[in-house]
Amino acid sequence: MVAADARSAGMADIGIATSSDVFSQQWNPAKFAFATAEQGFSISYTPYLTDLVNDISLGQVSYFNKINDRSAWATSLRFFGLGNIELRNDPYEQANVVSPNELALDGSYSLQISKTFSMAVAGRYIRSNLKFPTQNIDASSASSFAVDVAGFYQSEEKVYTHFNGIWRAGFNIQNLGPKINYDNADDTNTGYFLPANLKIGTGFEFIFDEDNKFTANVELNKLLVPSPQDADLNRDGTISTLENEQTKNNYIKTGWVSGIFKSFGDAPNGFSEELKEVTYAIGTEYAFKDAFMVRAGYFHESPDKGARNYFSMGAGFKYTSTKIDVSYLFSTSKIKNPLENTLRFSLTFNFGDNYGLN
Repeated sequence: MVAADARSAGMADIGIATSSDVFSQQWNPAKFAFATAEQGFSISYTPYLTDLVNDISLGQVSYFNKINDRSAWATSLRFFGLGNIELRNDPYEQANVVSPNELALDGSYSLQISKTFSMAVAGRYIRSNLKFPTQNIDASSASSFAVDVAGFYQSEEKVYTHFNGIWRAGFNIQNLGPKINYDNADDTNTGYFLPANLKIGTGFEFIFDEDNKFTANVELNKLLVPSPQDADLNRDGTISTLENEQTKNNYIKTGWVSGIFKSFGDAPNGFSEELKEVTYAIGTEYAFKDAFMVRAGYFHESPDKGARNYFSMGAGFKYTSTKIDVSYLFSTSKIKNPLENTLRFSLTFNFGDNYGLN
């Protein structure tokens, strides 16, 4: 769920209803059906926890290809490397150096159902190599698969009094799939939930003239994962160990499908707490001659549900078919953000025939 591209990162991780680009695979693959280039390739690099270490990073490569003016396919590979970790039982033991990592390989197909609306499906293979080898523990990687279902609306350019404009909106139900299990257990309900989530967003592009464009977007996100539950208090204000263990076991054994439906109504304090589980982001982008872009955004998450709150800014530079994007994040939360004080970079190449303007 970490933004891999600097364009979206510069707008506070917004990408559901922005104009199509190569990184649409992560945000909303339905946007590829409205891509203006025949093909596109991109590569990005995001350092992680830079205030602590220098060898943790997220990298991604993406590619899309327009089959015709109404459909497209795309693929991407994300790799998250956690660097080298030295494991010791005591300070004098020879270090066991491990390099845990995670990756996701996916593909998508998008199709314009009408002149203004498209849908897409995506499939994803996930591998998580986080288990450390010991004499008694298997260190095999855990794996799972997931699917996305997305939709995208883009109006035709409309004429207003002082400007022209384009409306956009979209949704993406992401990472729907079985839990990932590190213990090779036979029970498929045990393990860790994938970060299934629902993203919806909308935006409007102000076209003042051929050289000046300004886009404003808003986006909401809701995790489709059940809330961990605590056992009810006894009359004396305590919780029995047995009851607490039973509550934890019931959560662990919740299936991923039933967990999606439970996620809409299982917050301990009711609907008011459910609303706290929805994050929102506001992002803007100004483009001059489609060659120079300036971006800014704000992301908010409830202090009770993670407390990710930050401002972001970014810029983009395009020359012919090549574009470079950079972004920077300023945390406004008391809890430190792992991407704070981090520059993110993206490099994009578009080539082939042109399918018209967004």
